[in-house]
Amino acid sequence: MSSLPHDRFFGEGALDRVRAQGLVDQALRGADDGELFLEYTQSESFSFDDGRLKAATFDSGQGFGLRVVAGEATGYAHGVELDEHALRRASDAVSAVKAGHSGTLALDPAGTNRHLYGEENPLDPTPFAAKVKLLADIDAYARAKDPRVRQVSASLLGSWQVVEILRPGGHVVRDIRPLVRINVSVVVGDGDKQETGSHGAGGRTGYAAYLDPASWQAQVDEALRQALVNLDSVAAPAGEMDVVLGPGWPGILLHEAIGHGLEGDFNRKKTSAFAGLMGERVAAPGVTIVDDGTMPGRRGSLTVDDEGTPTSRTTLIEDGILVGYMQDRLNARLMGVAATGNGRRQGFAHMPMPRMTNTVMLGGDRDPGEILAGVKRGLYAVNFGGGQVDITSGKFVFSCTEAYLVENGKVGPAVKGATLIGNGPDCLTKVKAIGNDMGLDPGIGTCGKQGQGVPVGVGQPTLLMEGLTVGGTG
Repeated sequence: MSSLPHDRFFGEGALDRVRAQGLVDQALRGADDGELFLEYTQSESFSFDDGRLKAATFDSGQGFGLRVVAGEATGYAHGVELDEHALRRASDAVSAVKAGHSGTLALDPAGTNRHLYGEENPLDPTPFAAKVKLLADIDAYARAKDPRVRQVSASLLGSWQVVEILRPGGHVVRDIRPLVRINVSVVVGDGDKQETGSHGAGGRTGYAAYLDPASWQAQVDEALRQALVNLDSVAAPAGEMDVVLGPGWPGILLHEAIGHGLEGDFNRKKTSAFAGLMGERVAAPGVTIVDDGTMPGRRGSLTVDDEGTPTSRTTLIEDGILVGYMQDRLNARLMGVAATGNGRRQGFAHMPMPRMTNTVMLGGDRDPGEILAGVKRGLYAVNFGGGQVDITSGKFVFSCTEAYLVENGKVGPAVKGATLIGNGPDCLTKVKAIGNDMGLDPGIGTCGKQGQGVPVGVGQPTLLMEGLTVGGTG
């Protein structure tokens, strides 16, 4: 970039800081909360398929979002032109929400000097040719590993986001957020049967870590392993049985089936299955779940959220007792609690709402091998694909992309087509053993809510859940 990140929005040819601040002060006078959110992003993606580069894209953009909050009502206007005229029109539009309202502006977020990731733009230092070579090397390596490899797909994605948040009175918060991700998918075949395996990794860092052969080869090896496992799979059984969830990425089930139900807006509106249960037992003893946006470099981490509040490690369930919700500023104010740094938005065109960051179940004291050895008949679910969840009821359906039968404590053949069917709050009470191997996902999660997608992380130890319903194909 030709200019420093912090000069991106103000200065010659851009907004005048003093005049912009005056418009923010005017728009929020008499309101309860609000801010001007400024954003500049650069993003790129590369996809490699069938032995050649299929697509390479680069995009940059900027814009603003002006929000005024009065009671439970919100006025929001956004635009891509960063000039005084556009900001004044936005101010006039959102000010209507204050009509007849006289509020007291909420206190500014606390400041922080913490930095959870570097500011370097990952798109700049790595040459175009090096990124294409990385994907070509992935393709060649995968095909050389096993003659059953029929197709290899690989992608590389990077983005760099600069945000600045202005509140009345001159309170300013800035954050510069890098994000990269690598994905590998391998199709293997034996006769007429074909199966796919996929793996990836990412985080708030640069490309350098993934250019290292030790890193990208590990992604290929894992994708190929999954594909070969599924090539030998048998039809999944159906019925009620004990299910052992593996560590790390299987935490996506808890994220979807339980995490959304612990976001502040659903509980304030009493549409969550957890509404009104604060202080009550909602899970088996030993179950502790936290949302932690403070993990350095993790995909779901943020130094500050999209309202300027520093992220935190928020305990949601402690030893089975519901003790907290994830909060943005609006819902925290209306519920009479503190914001937890979970106010997130996809971009300047979207309003913030309570969202997860890195949602993790903490480890217990059981040896994972002993947990599996105690299962007479069940399913060992190691990897998951897509799923559906009803926030109000907590009901979920998740498909397993890698799972095994367990008979008399022995892990047996891989099964294909297994789905887990249950109820989030109910399944928390069915946790019978918690492993000591808590792991985090490799950095690939994206969470959707009300049409907005944001990067997230998940994690958990090995878990034994008693009596879940398994949908199968056999």
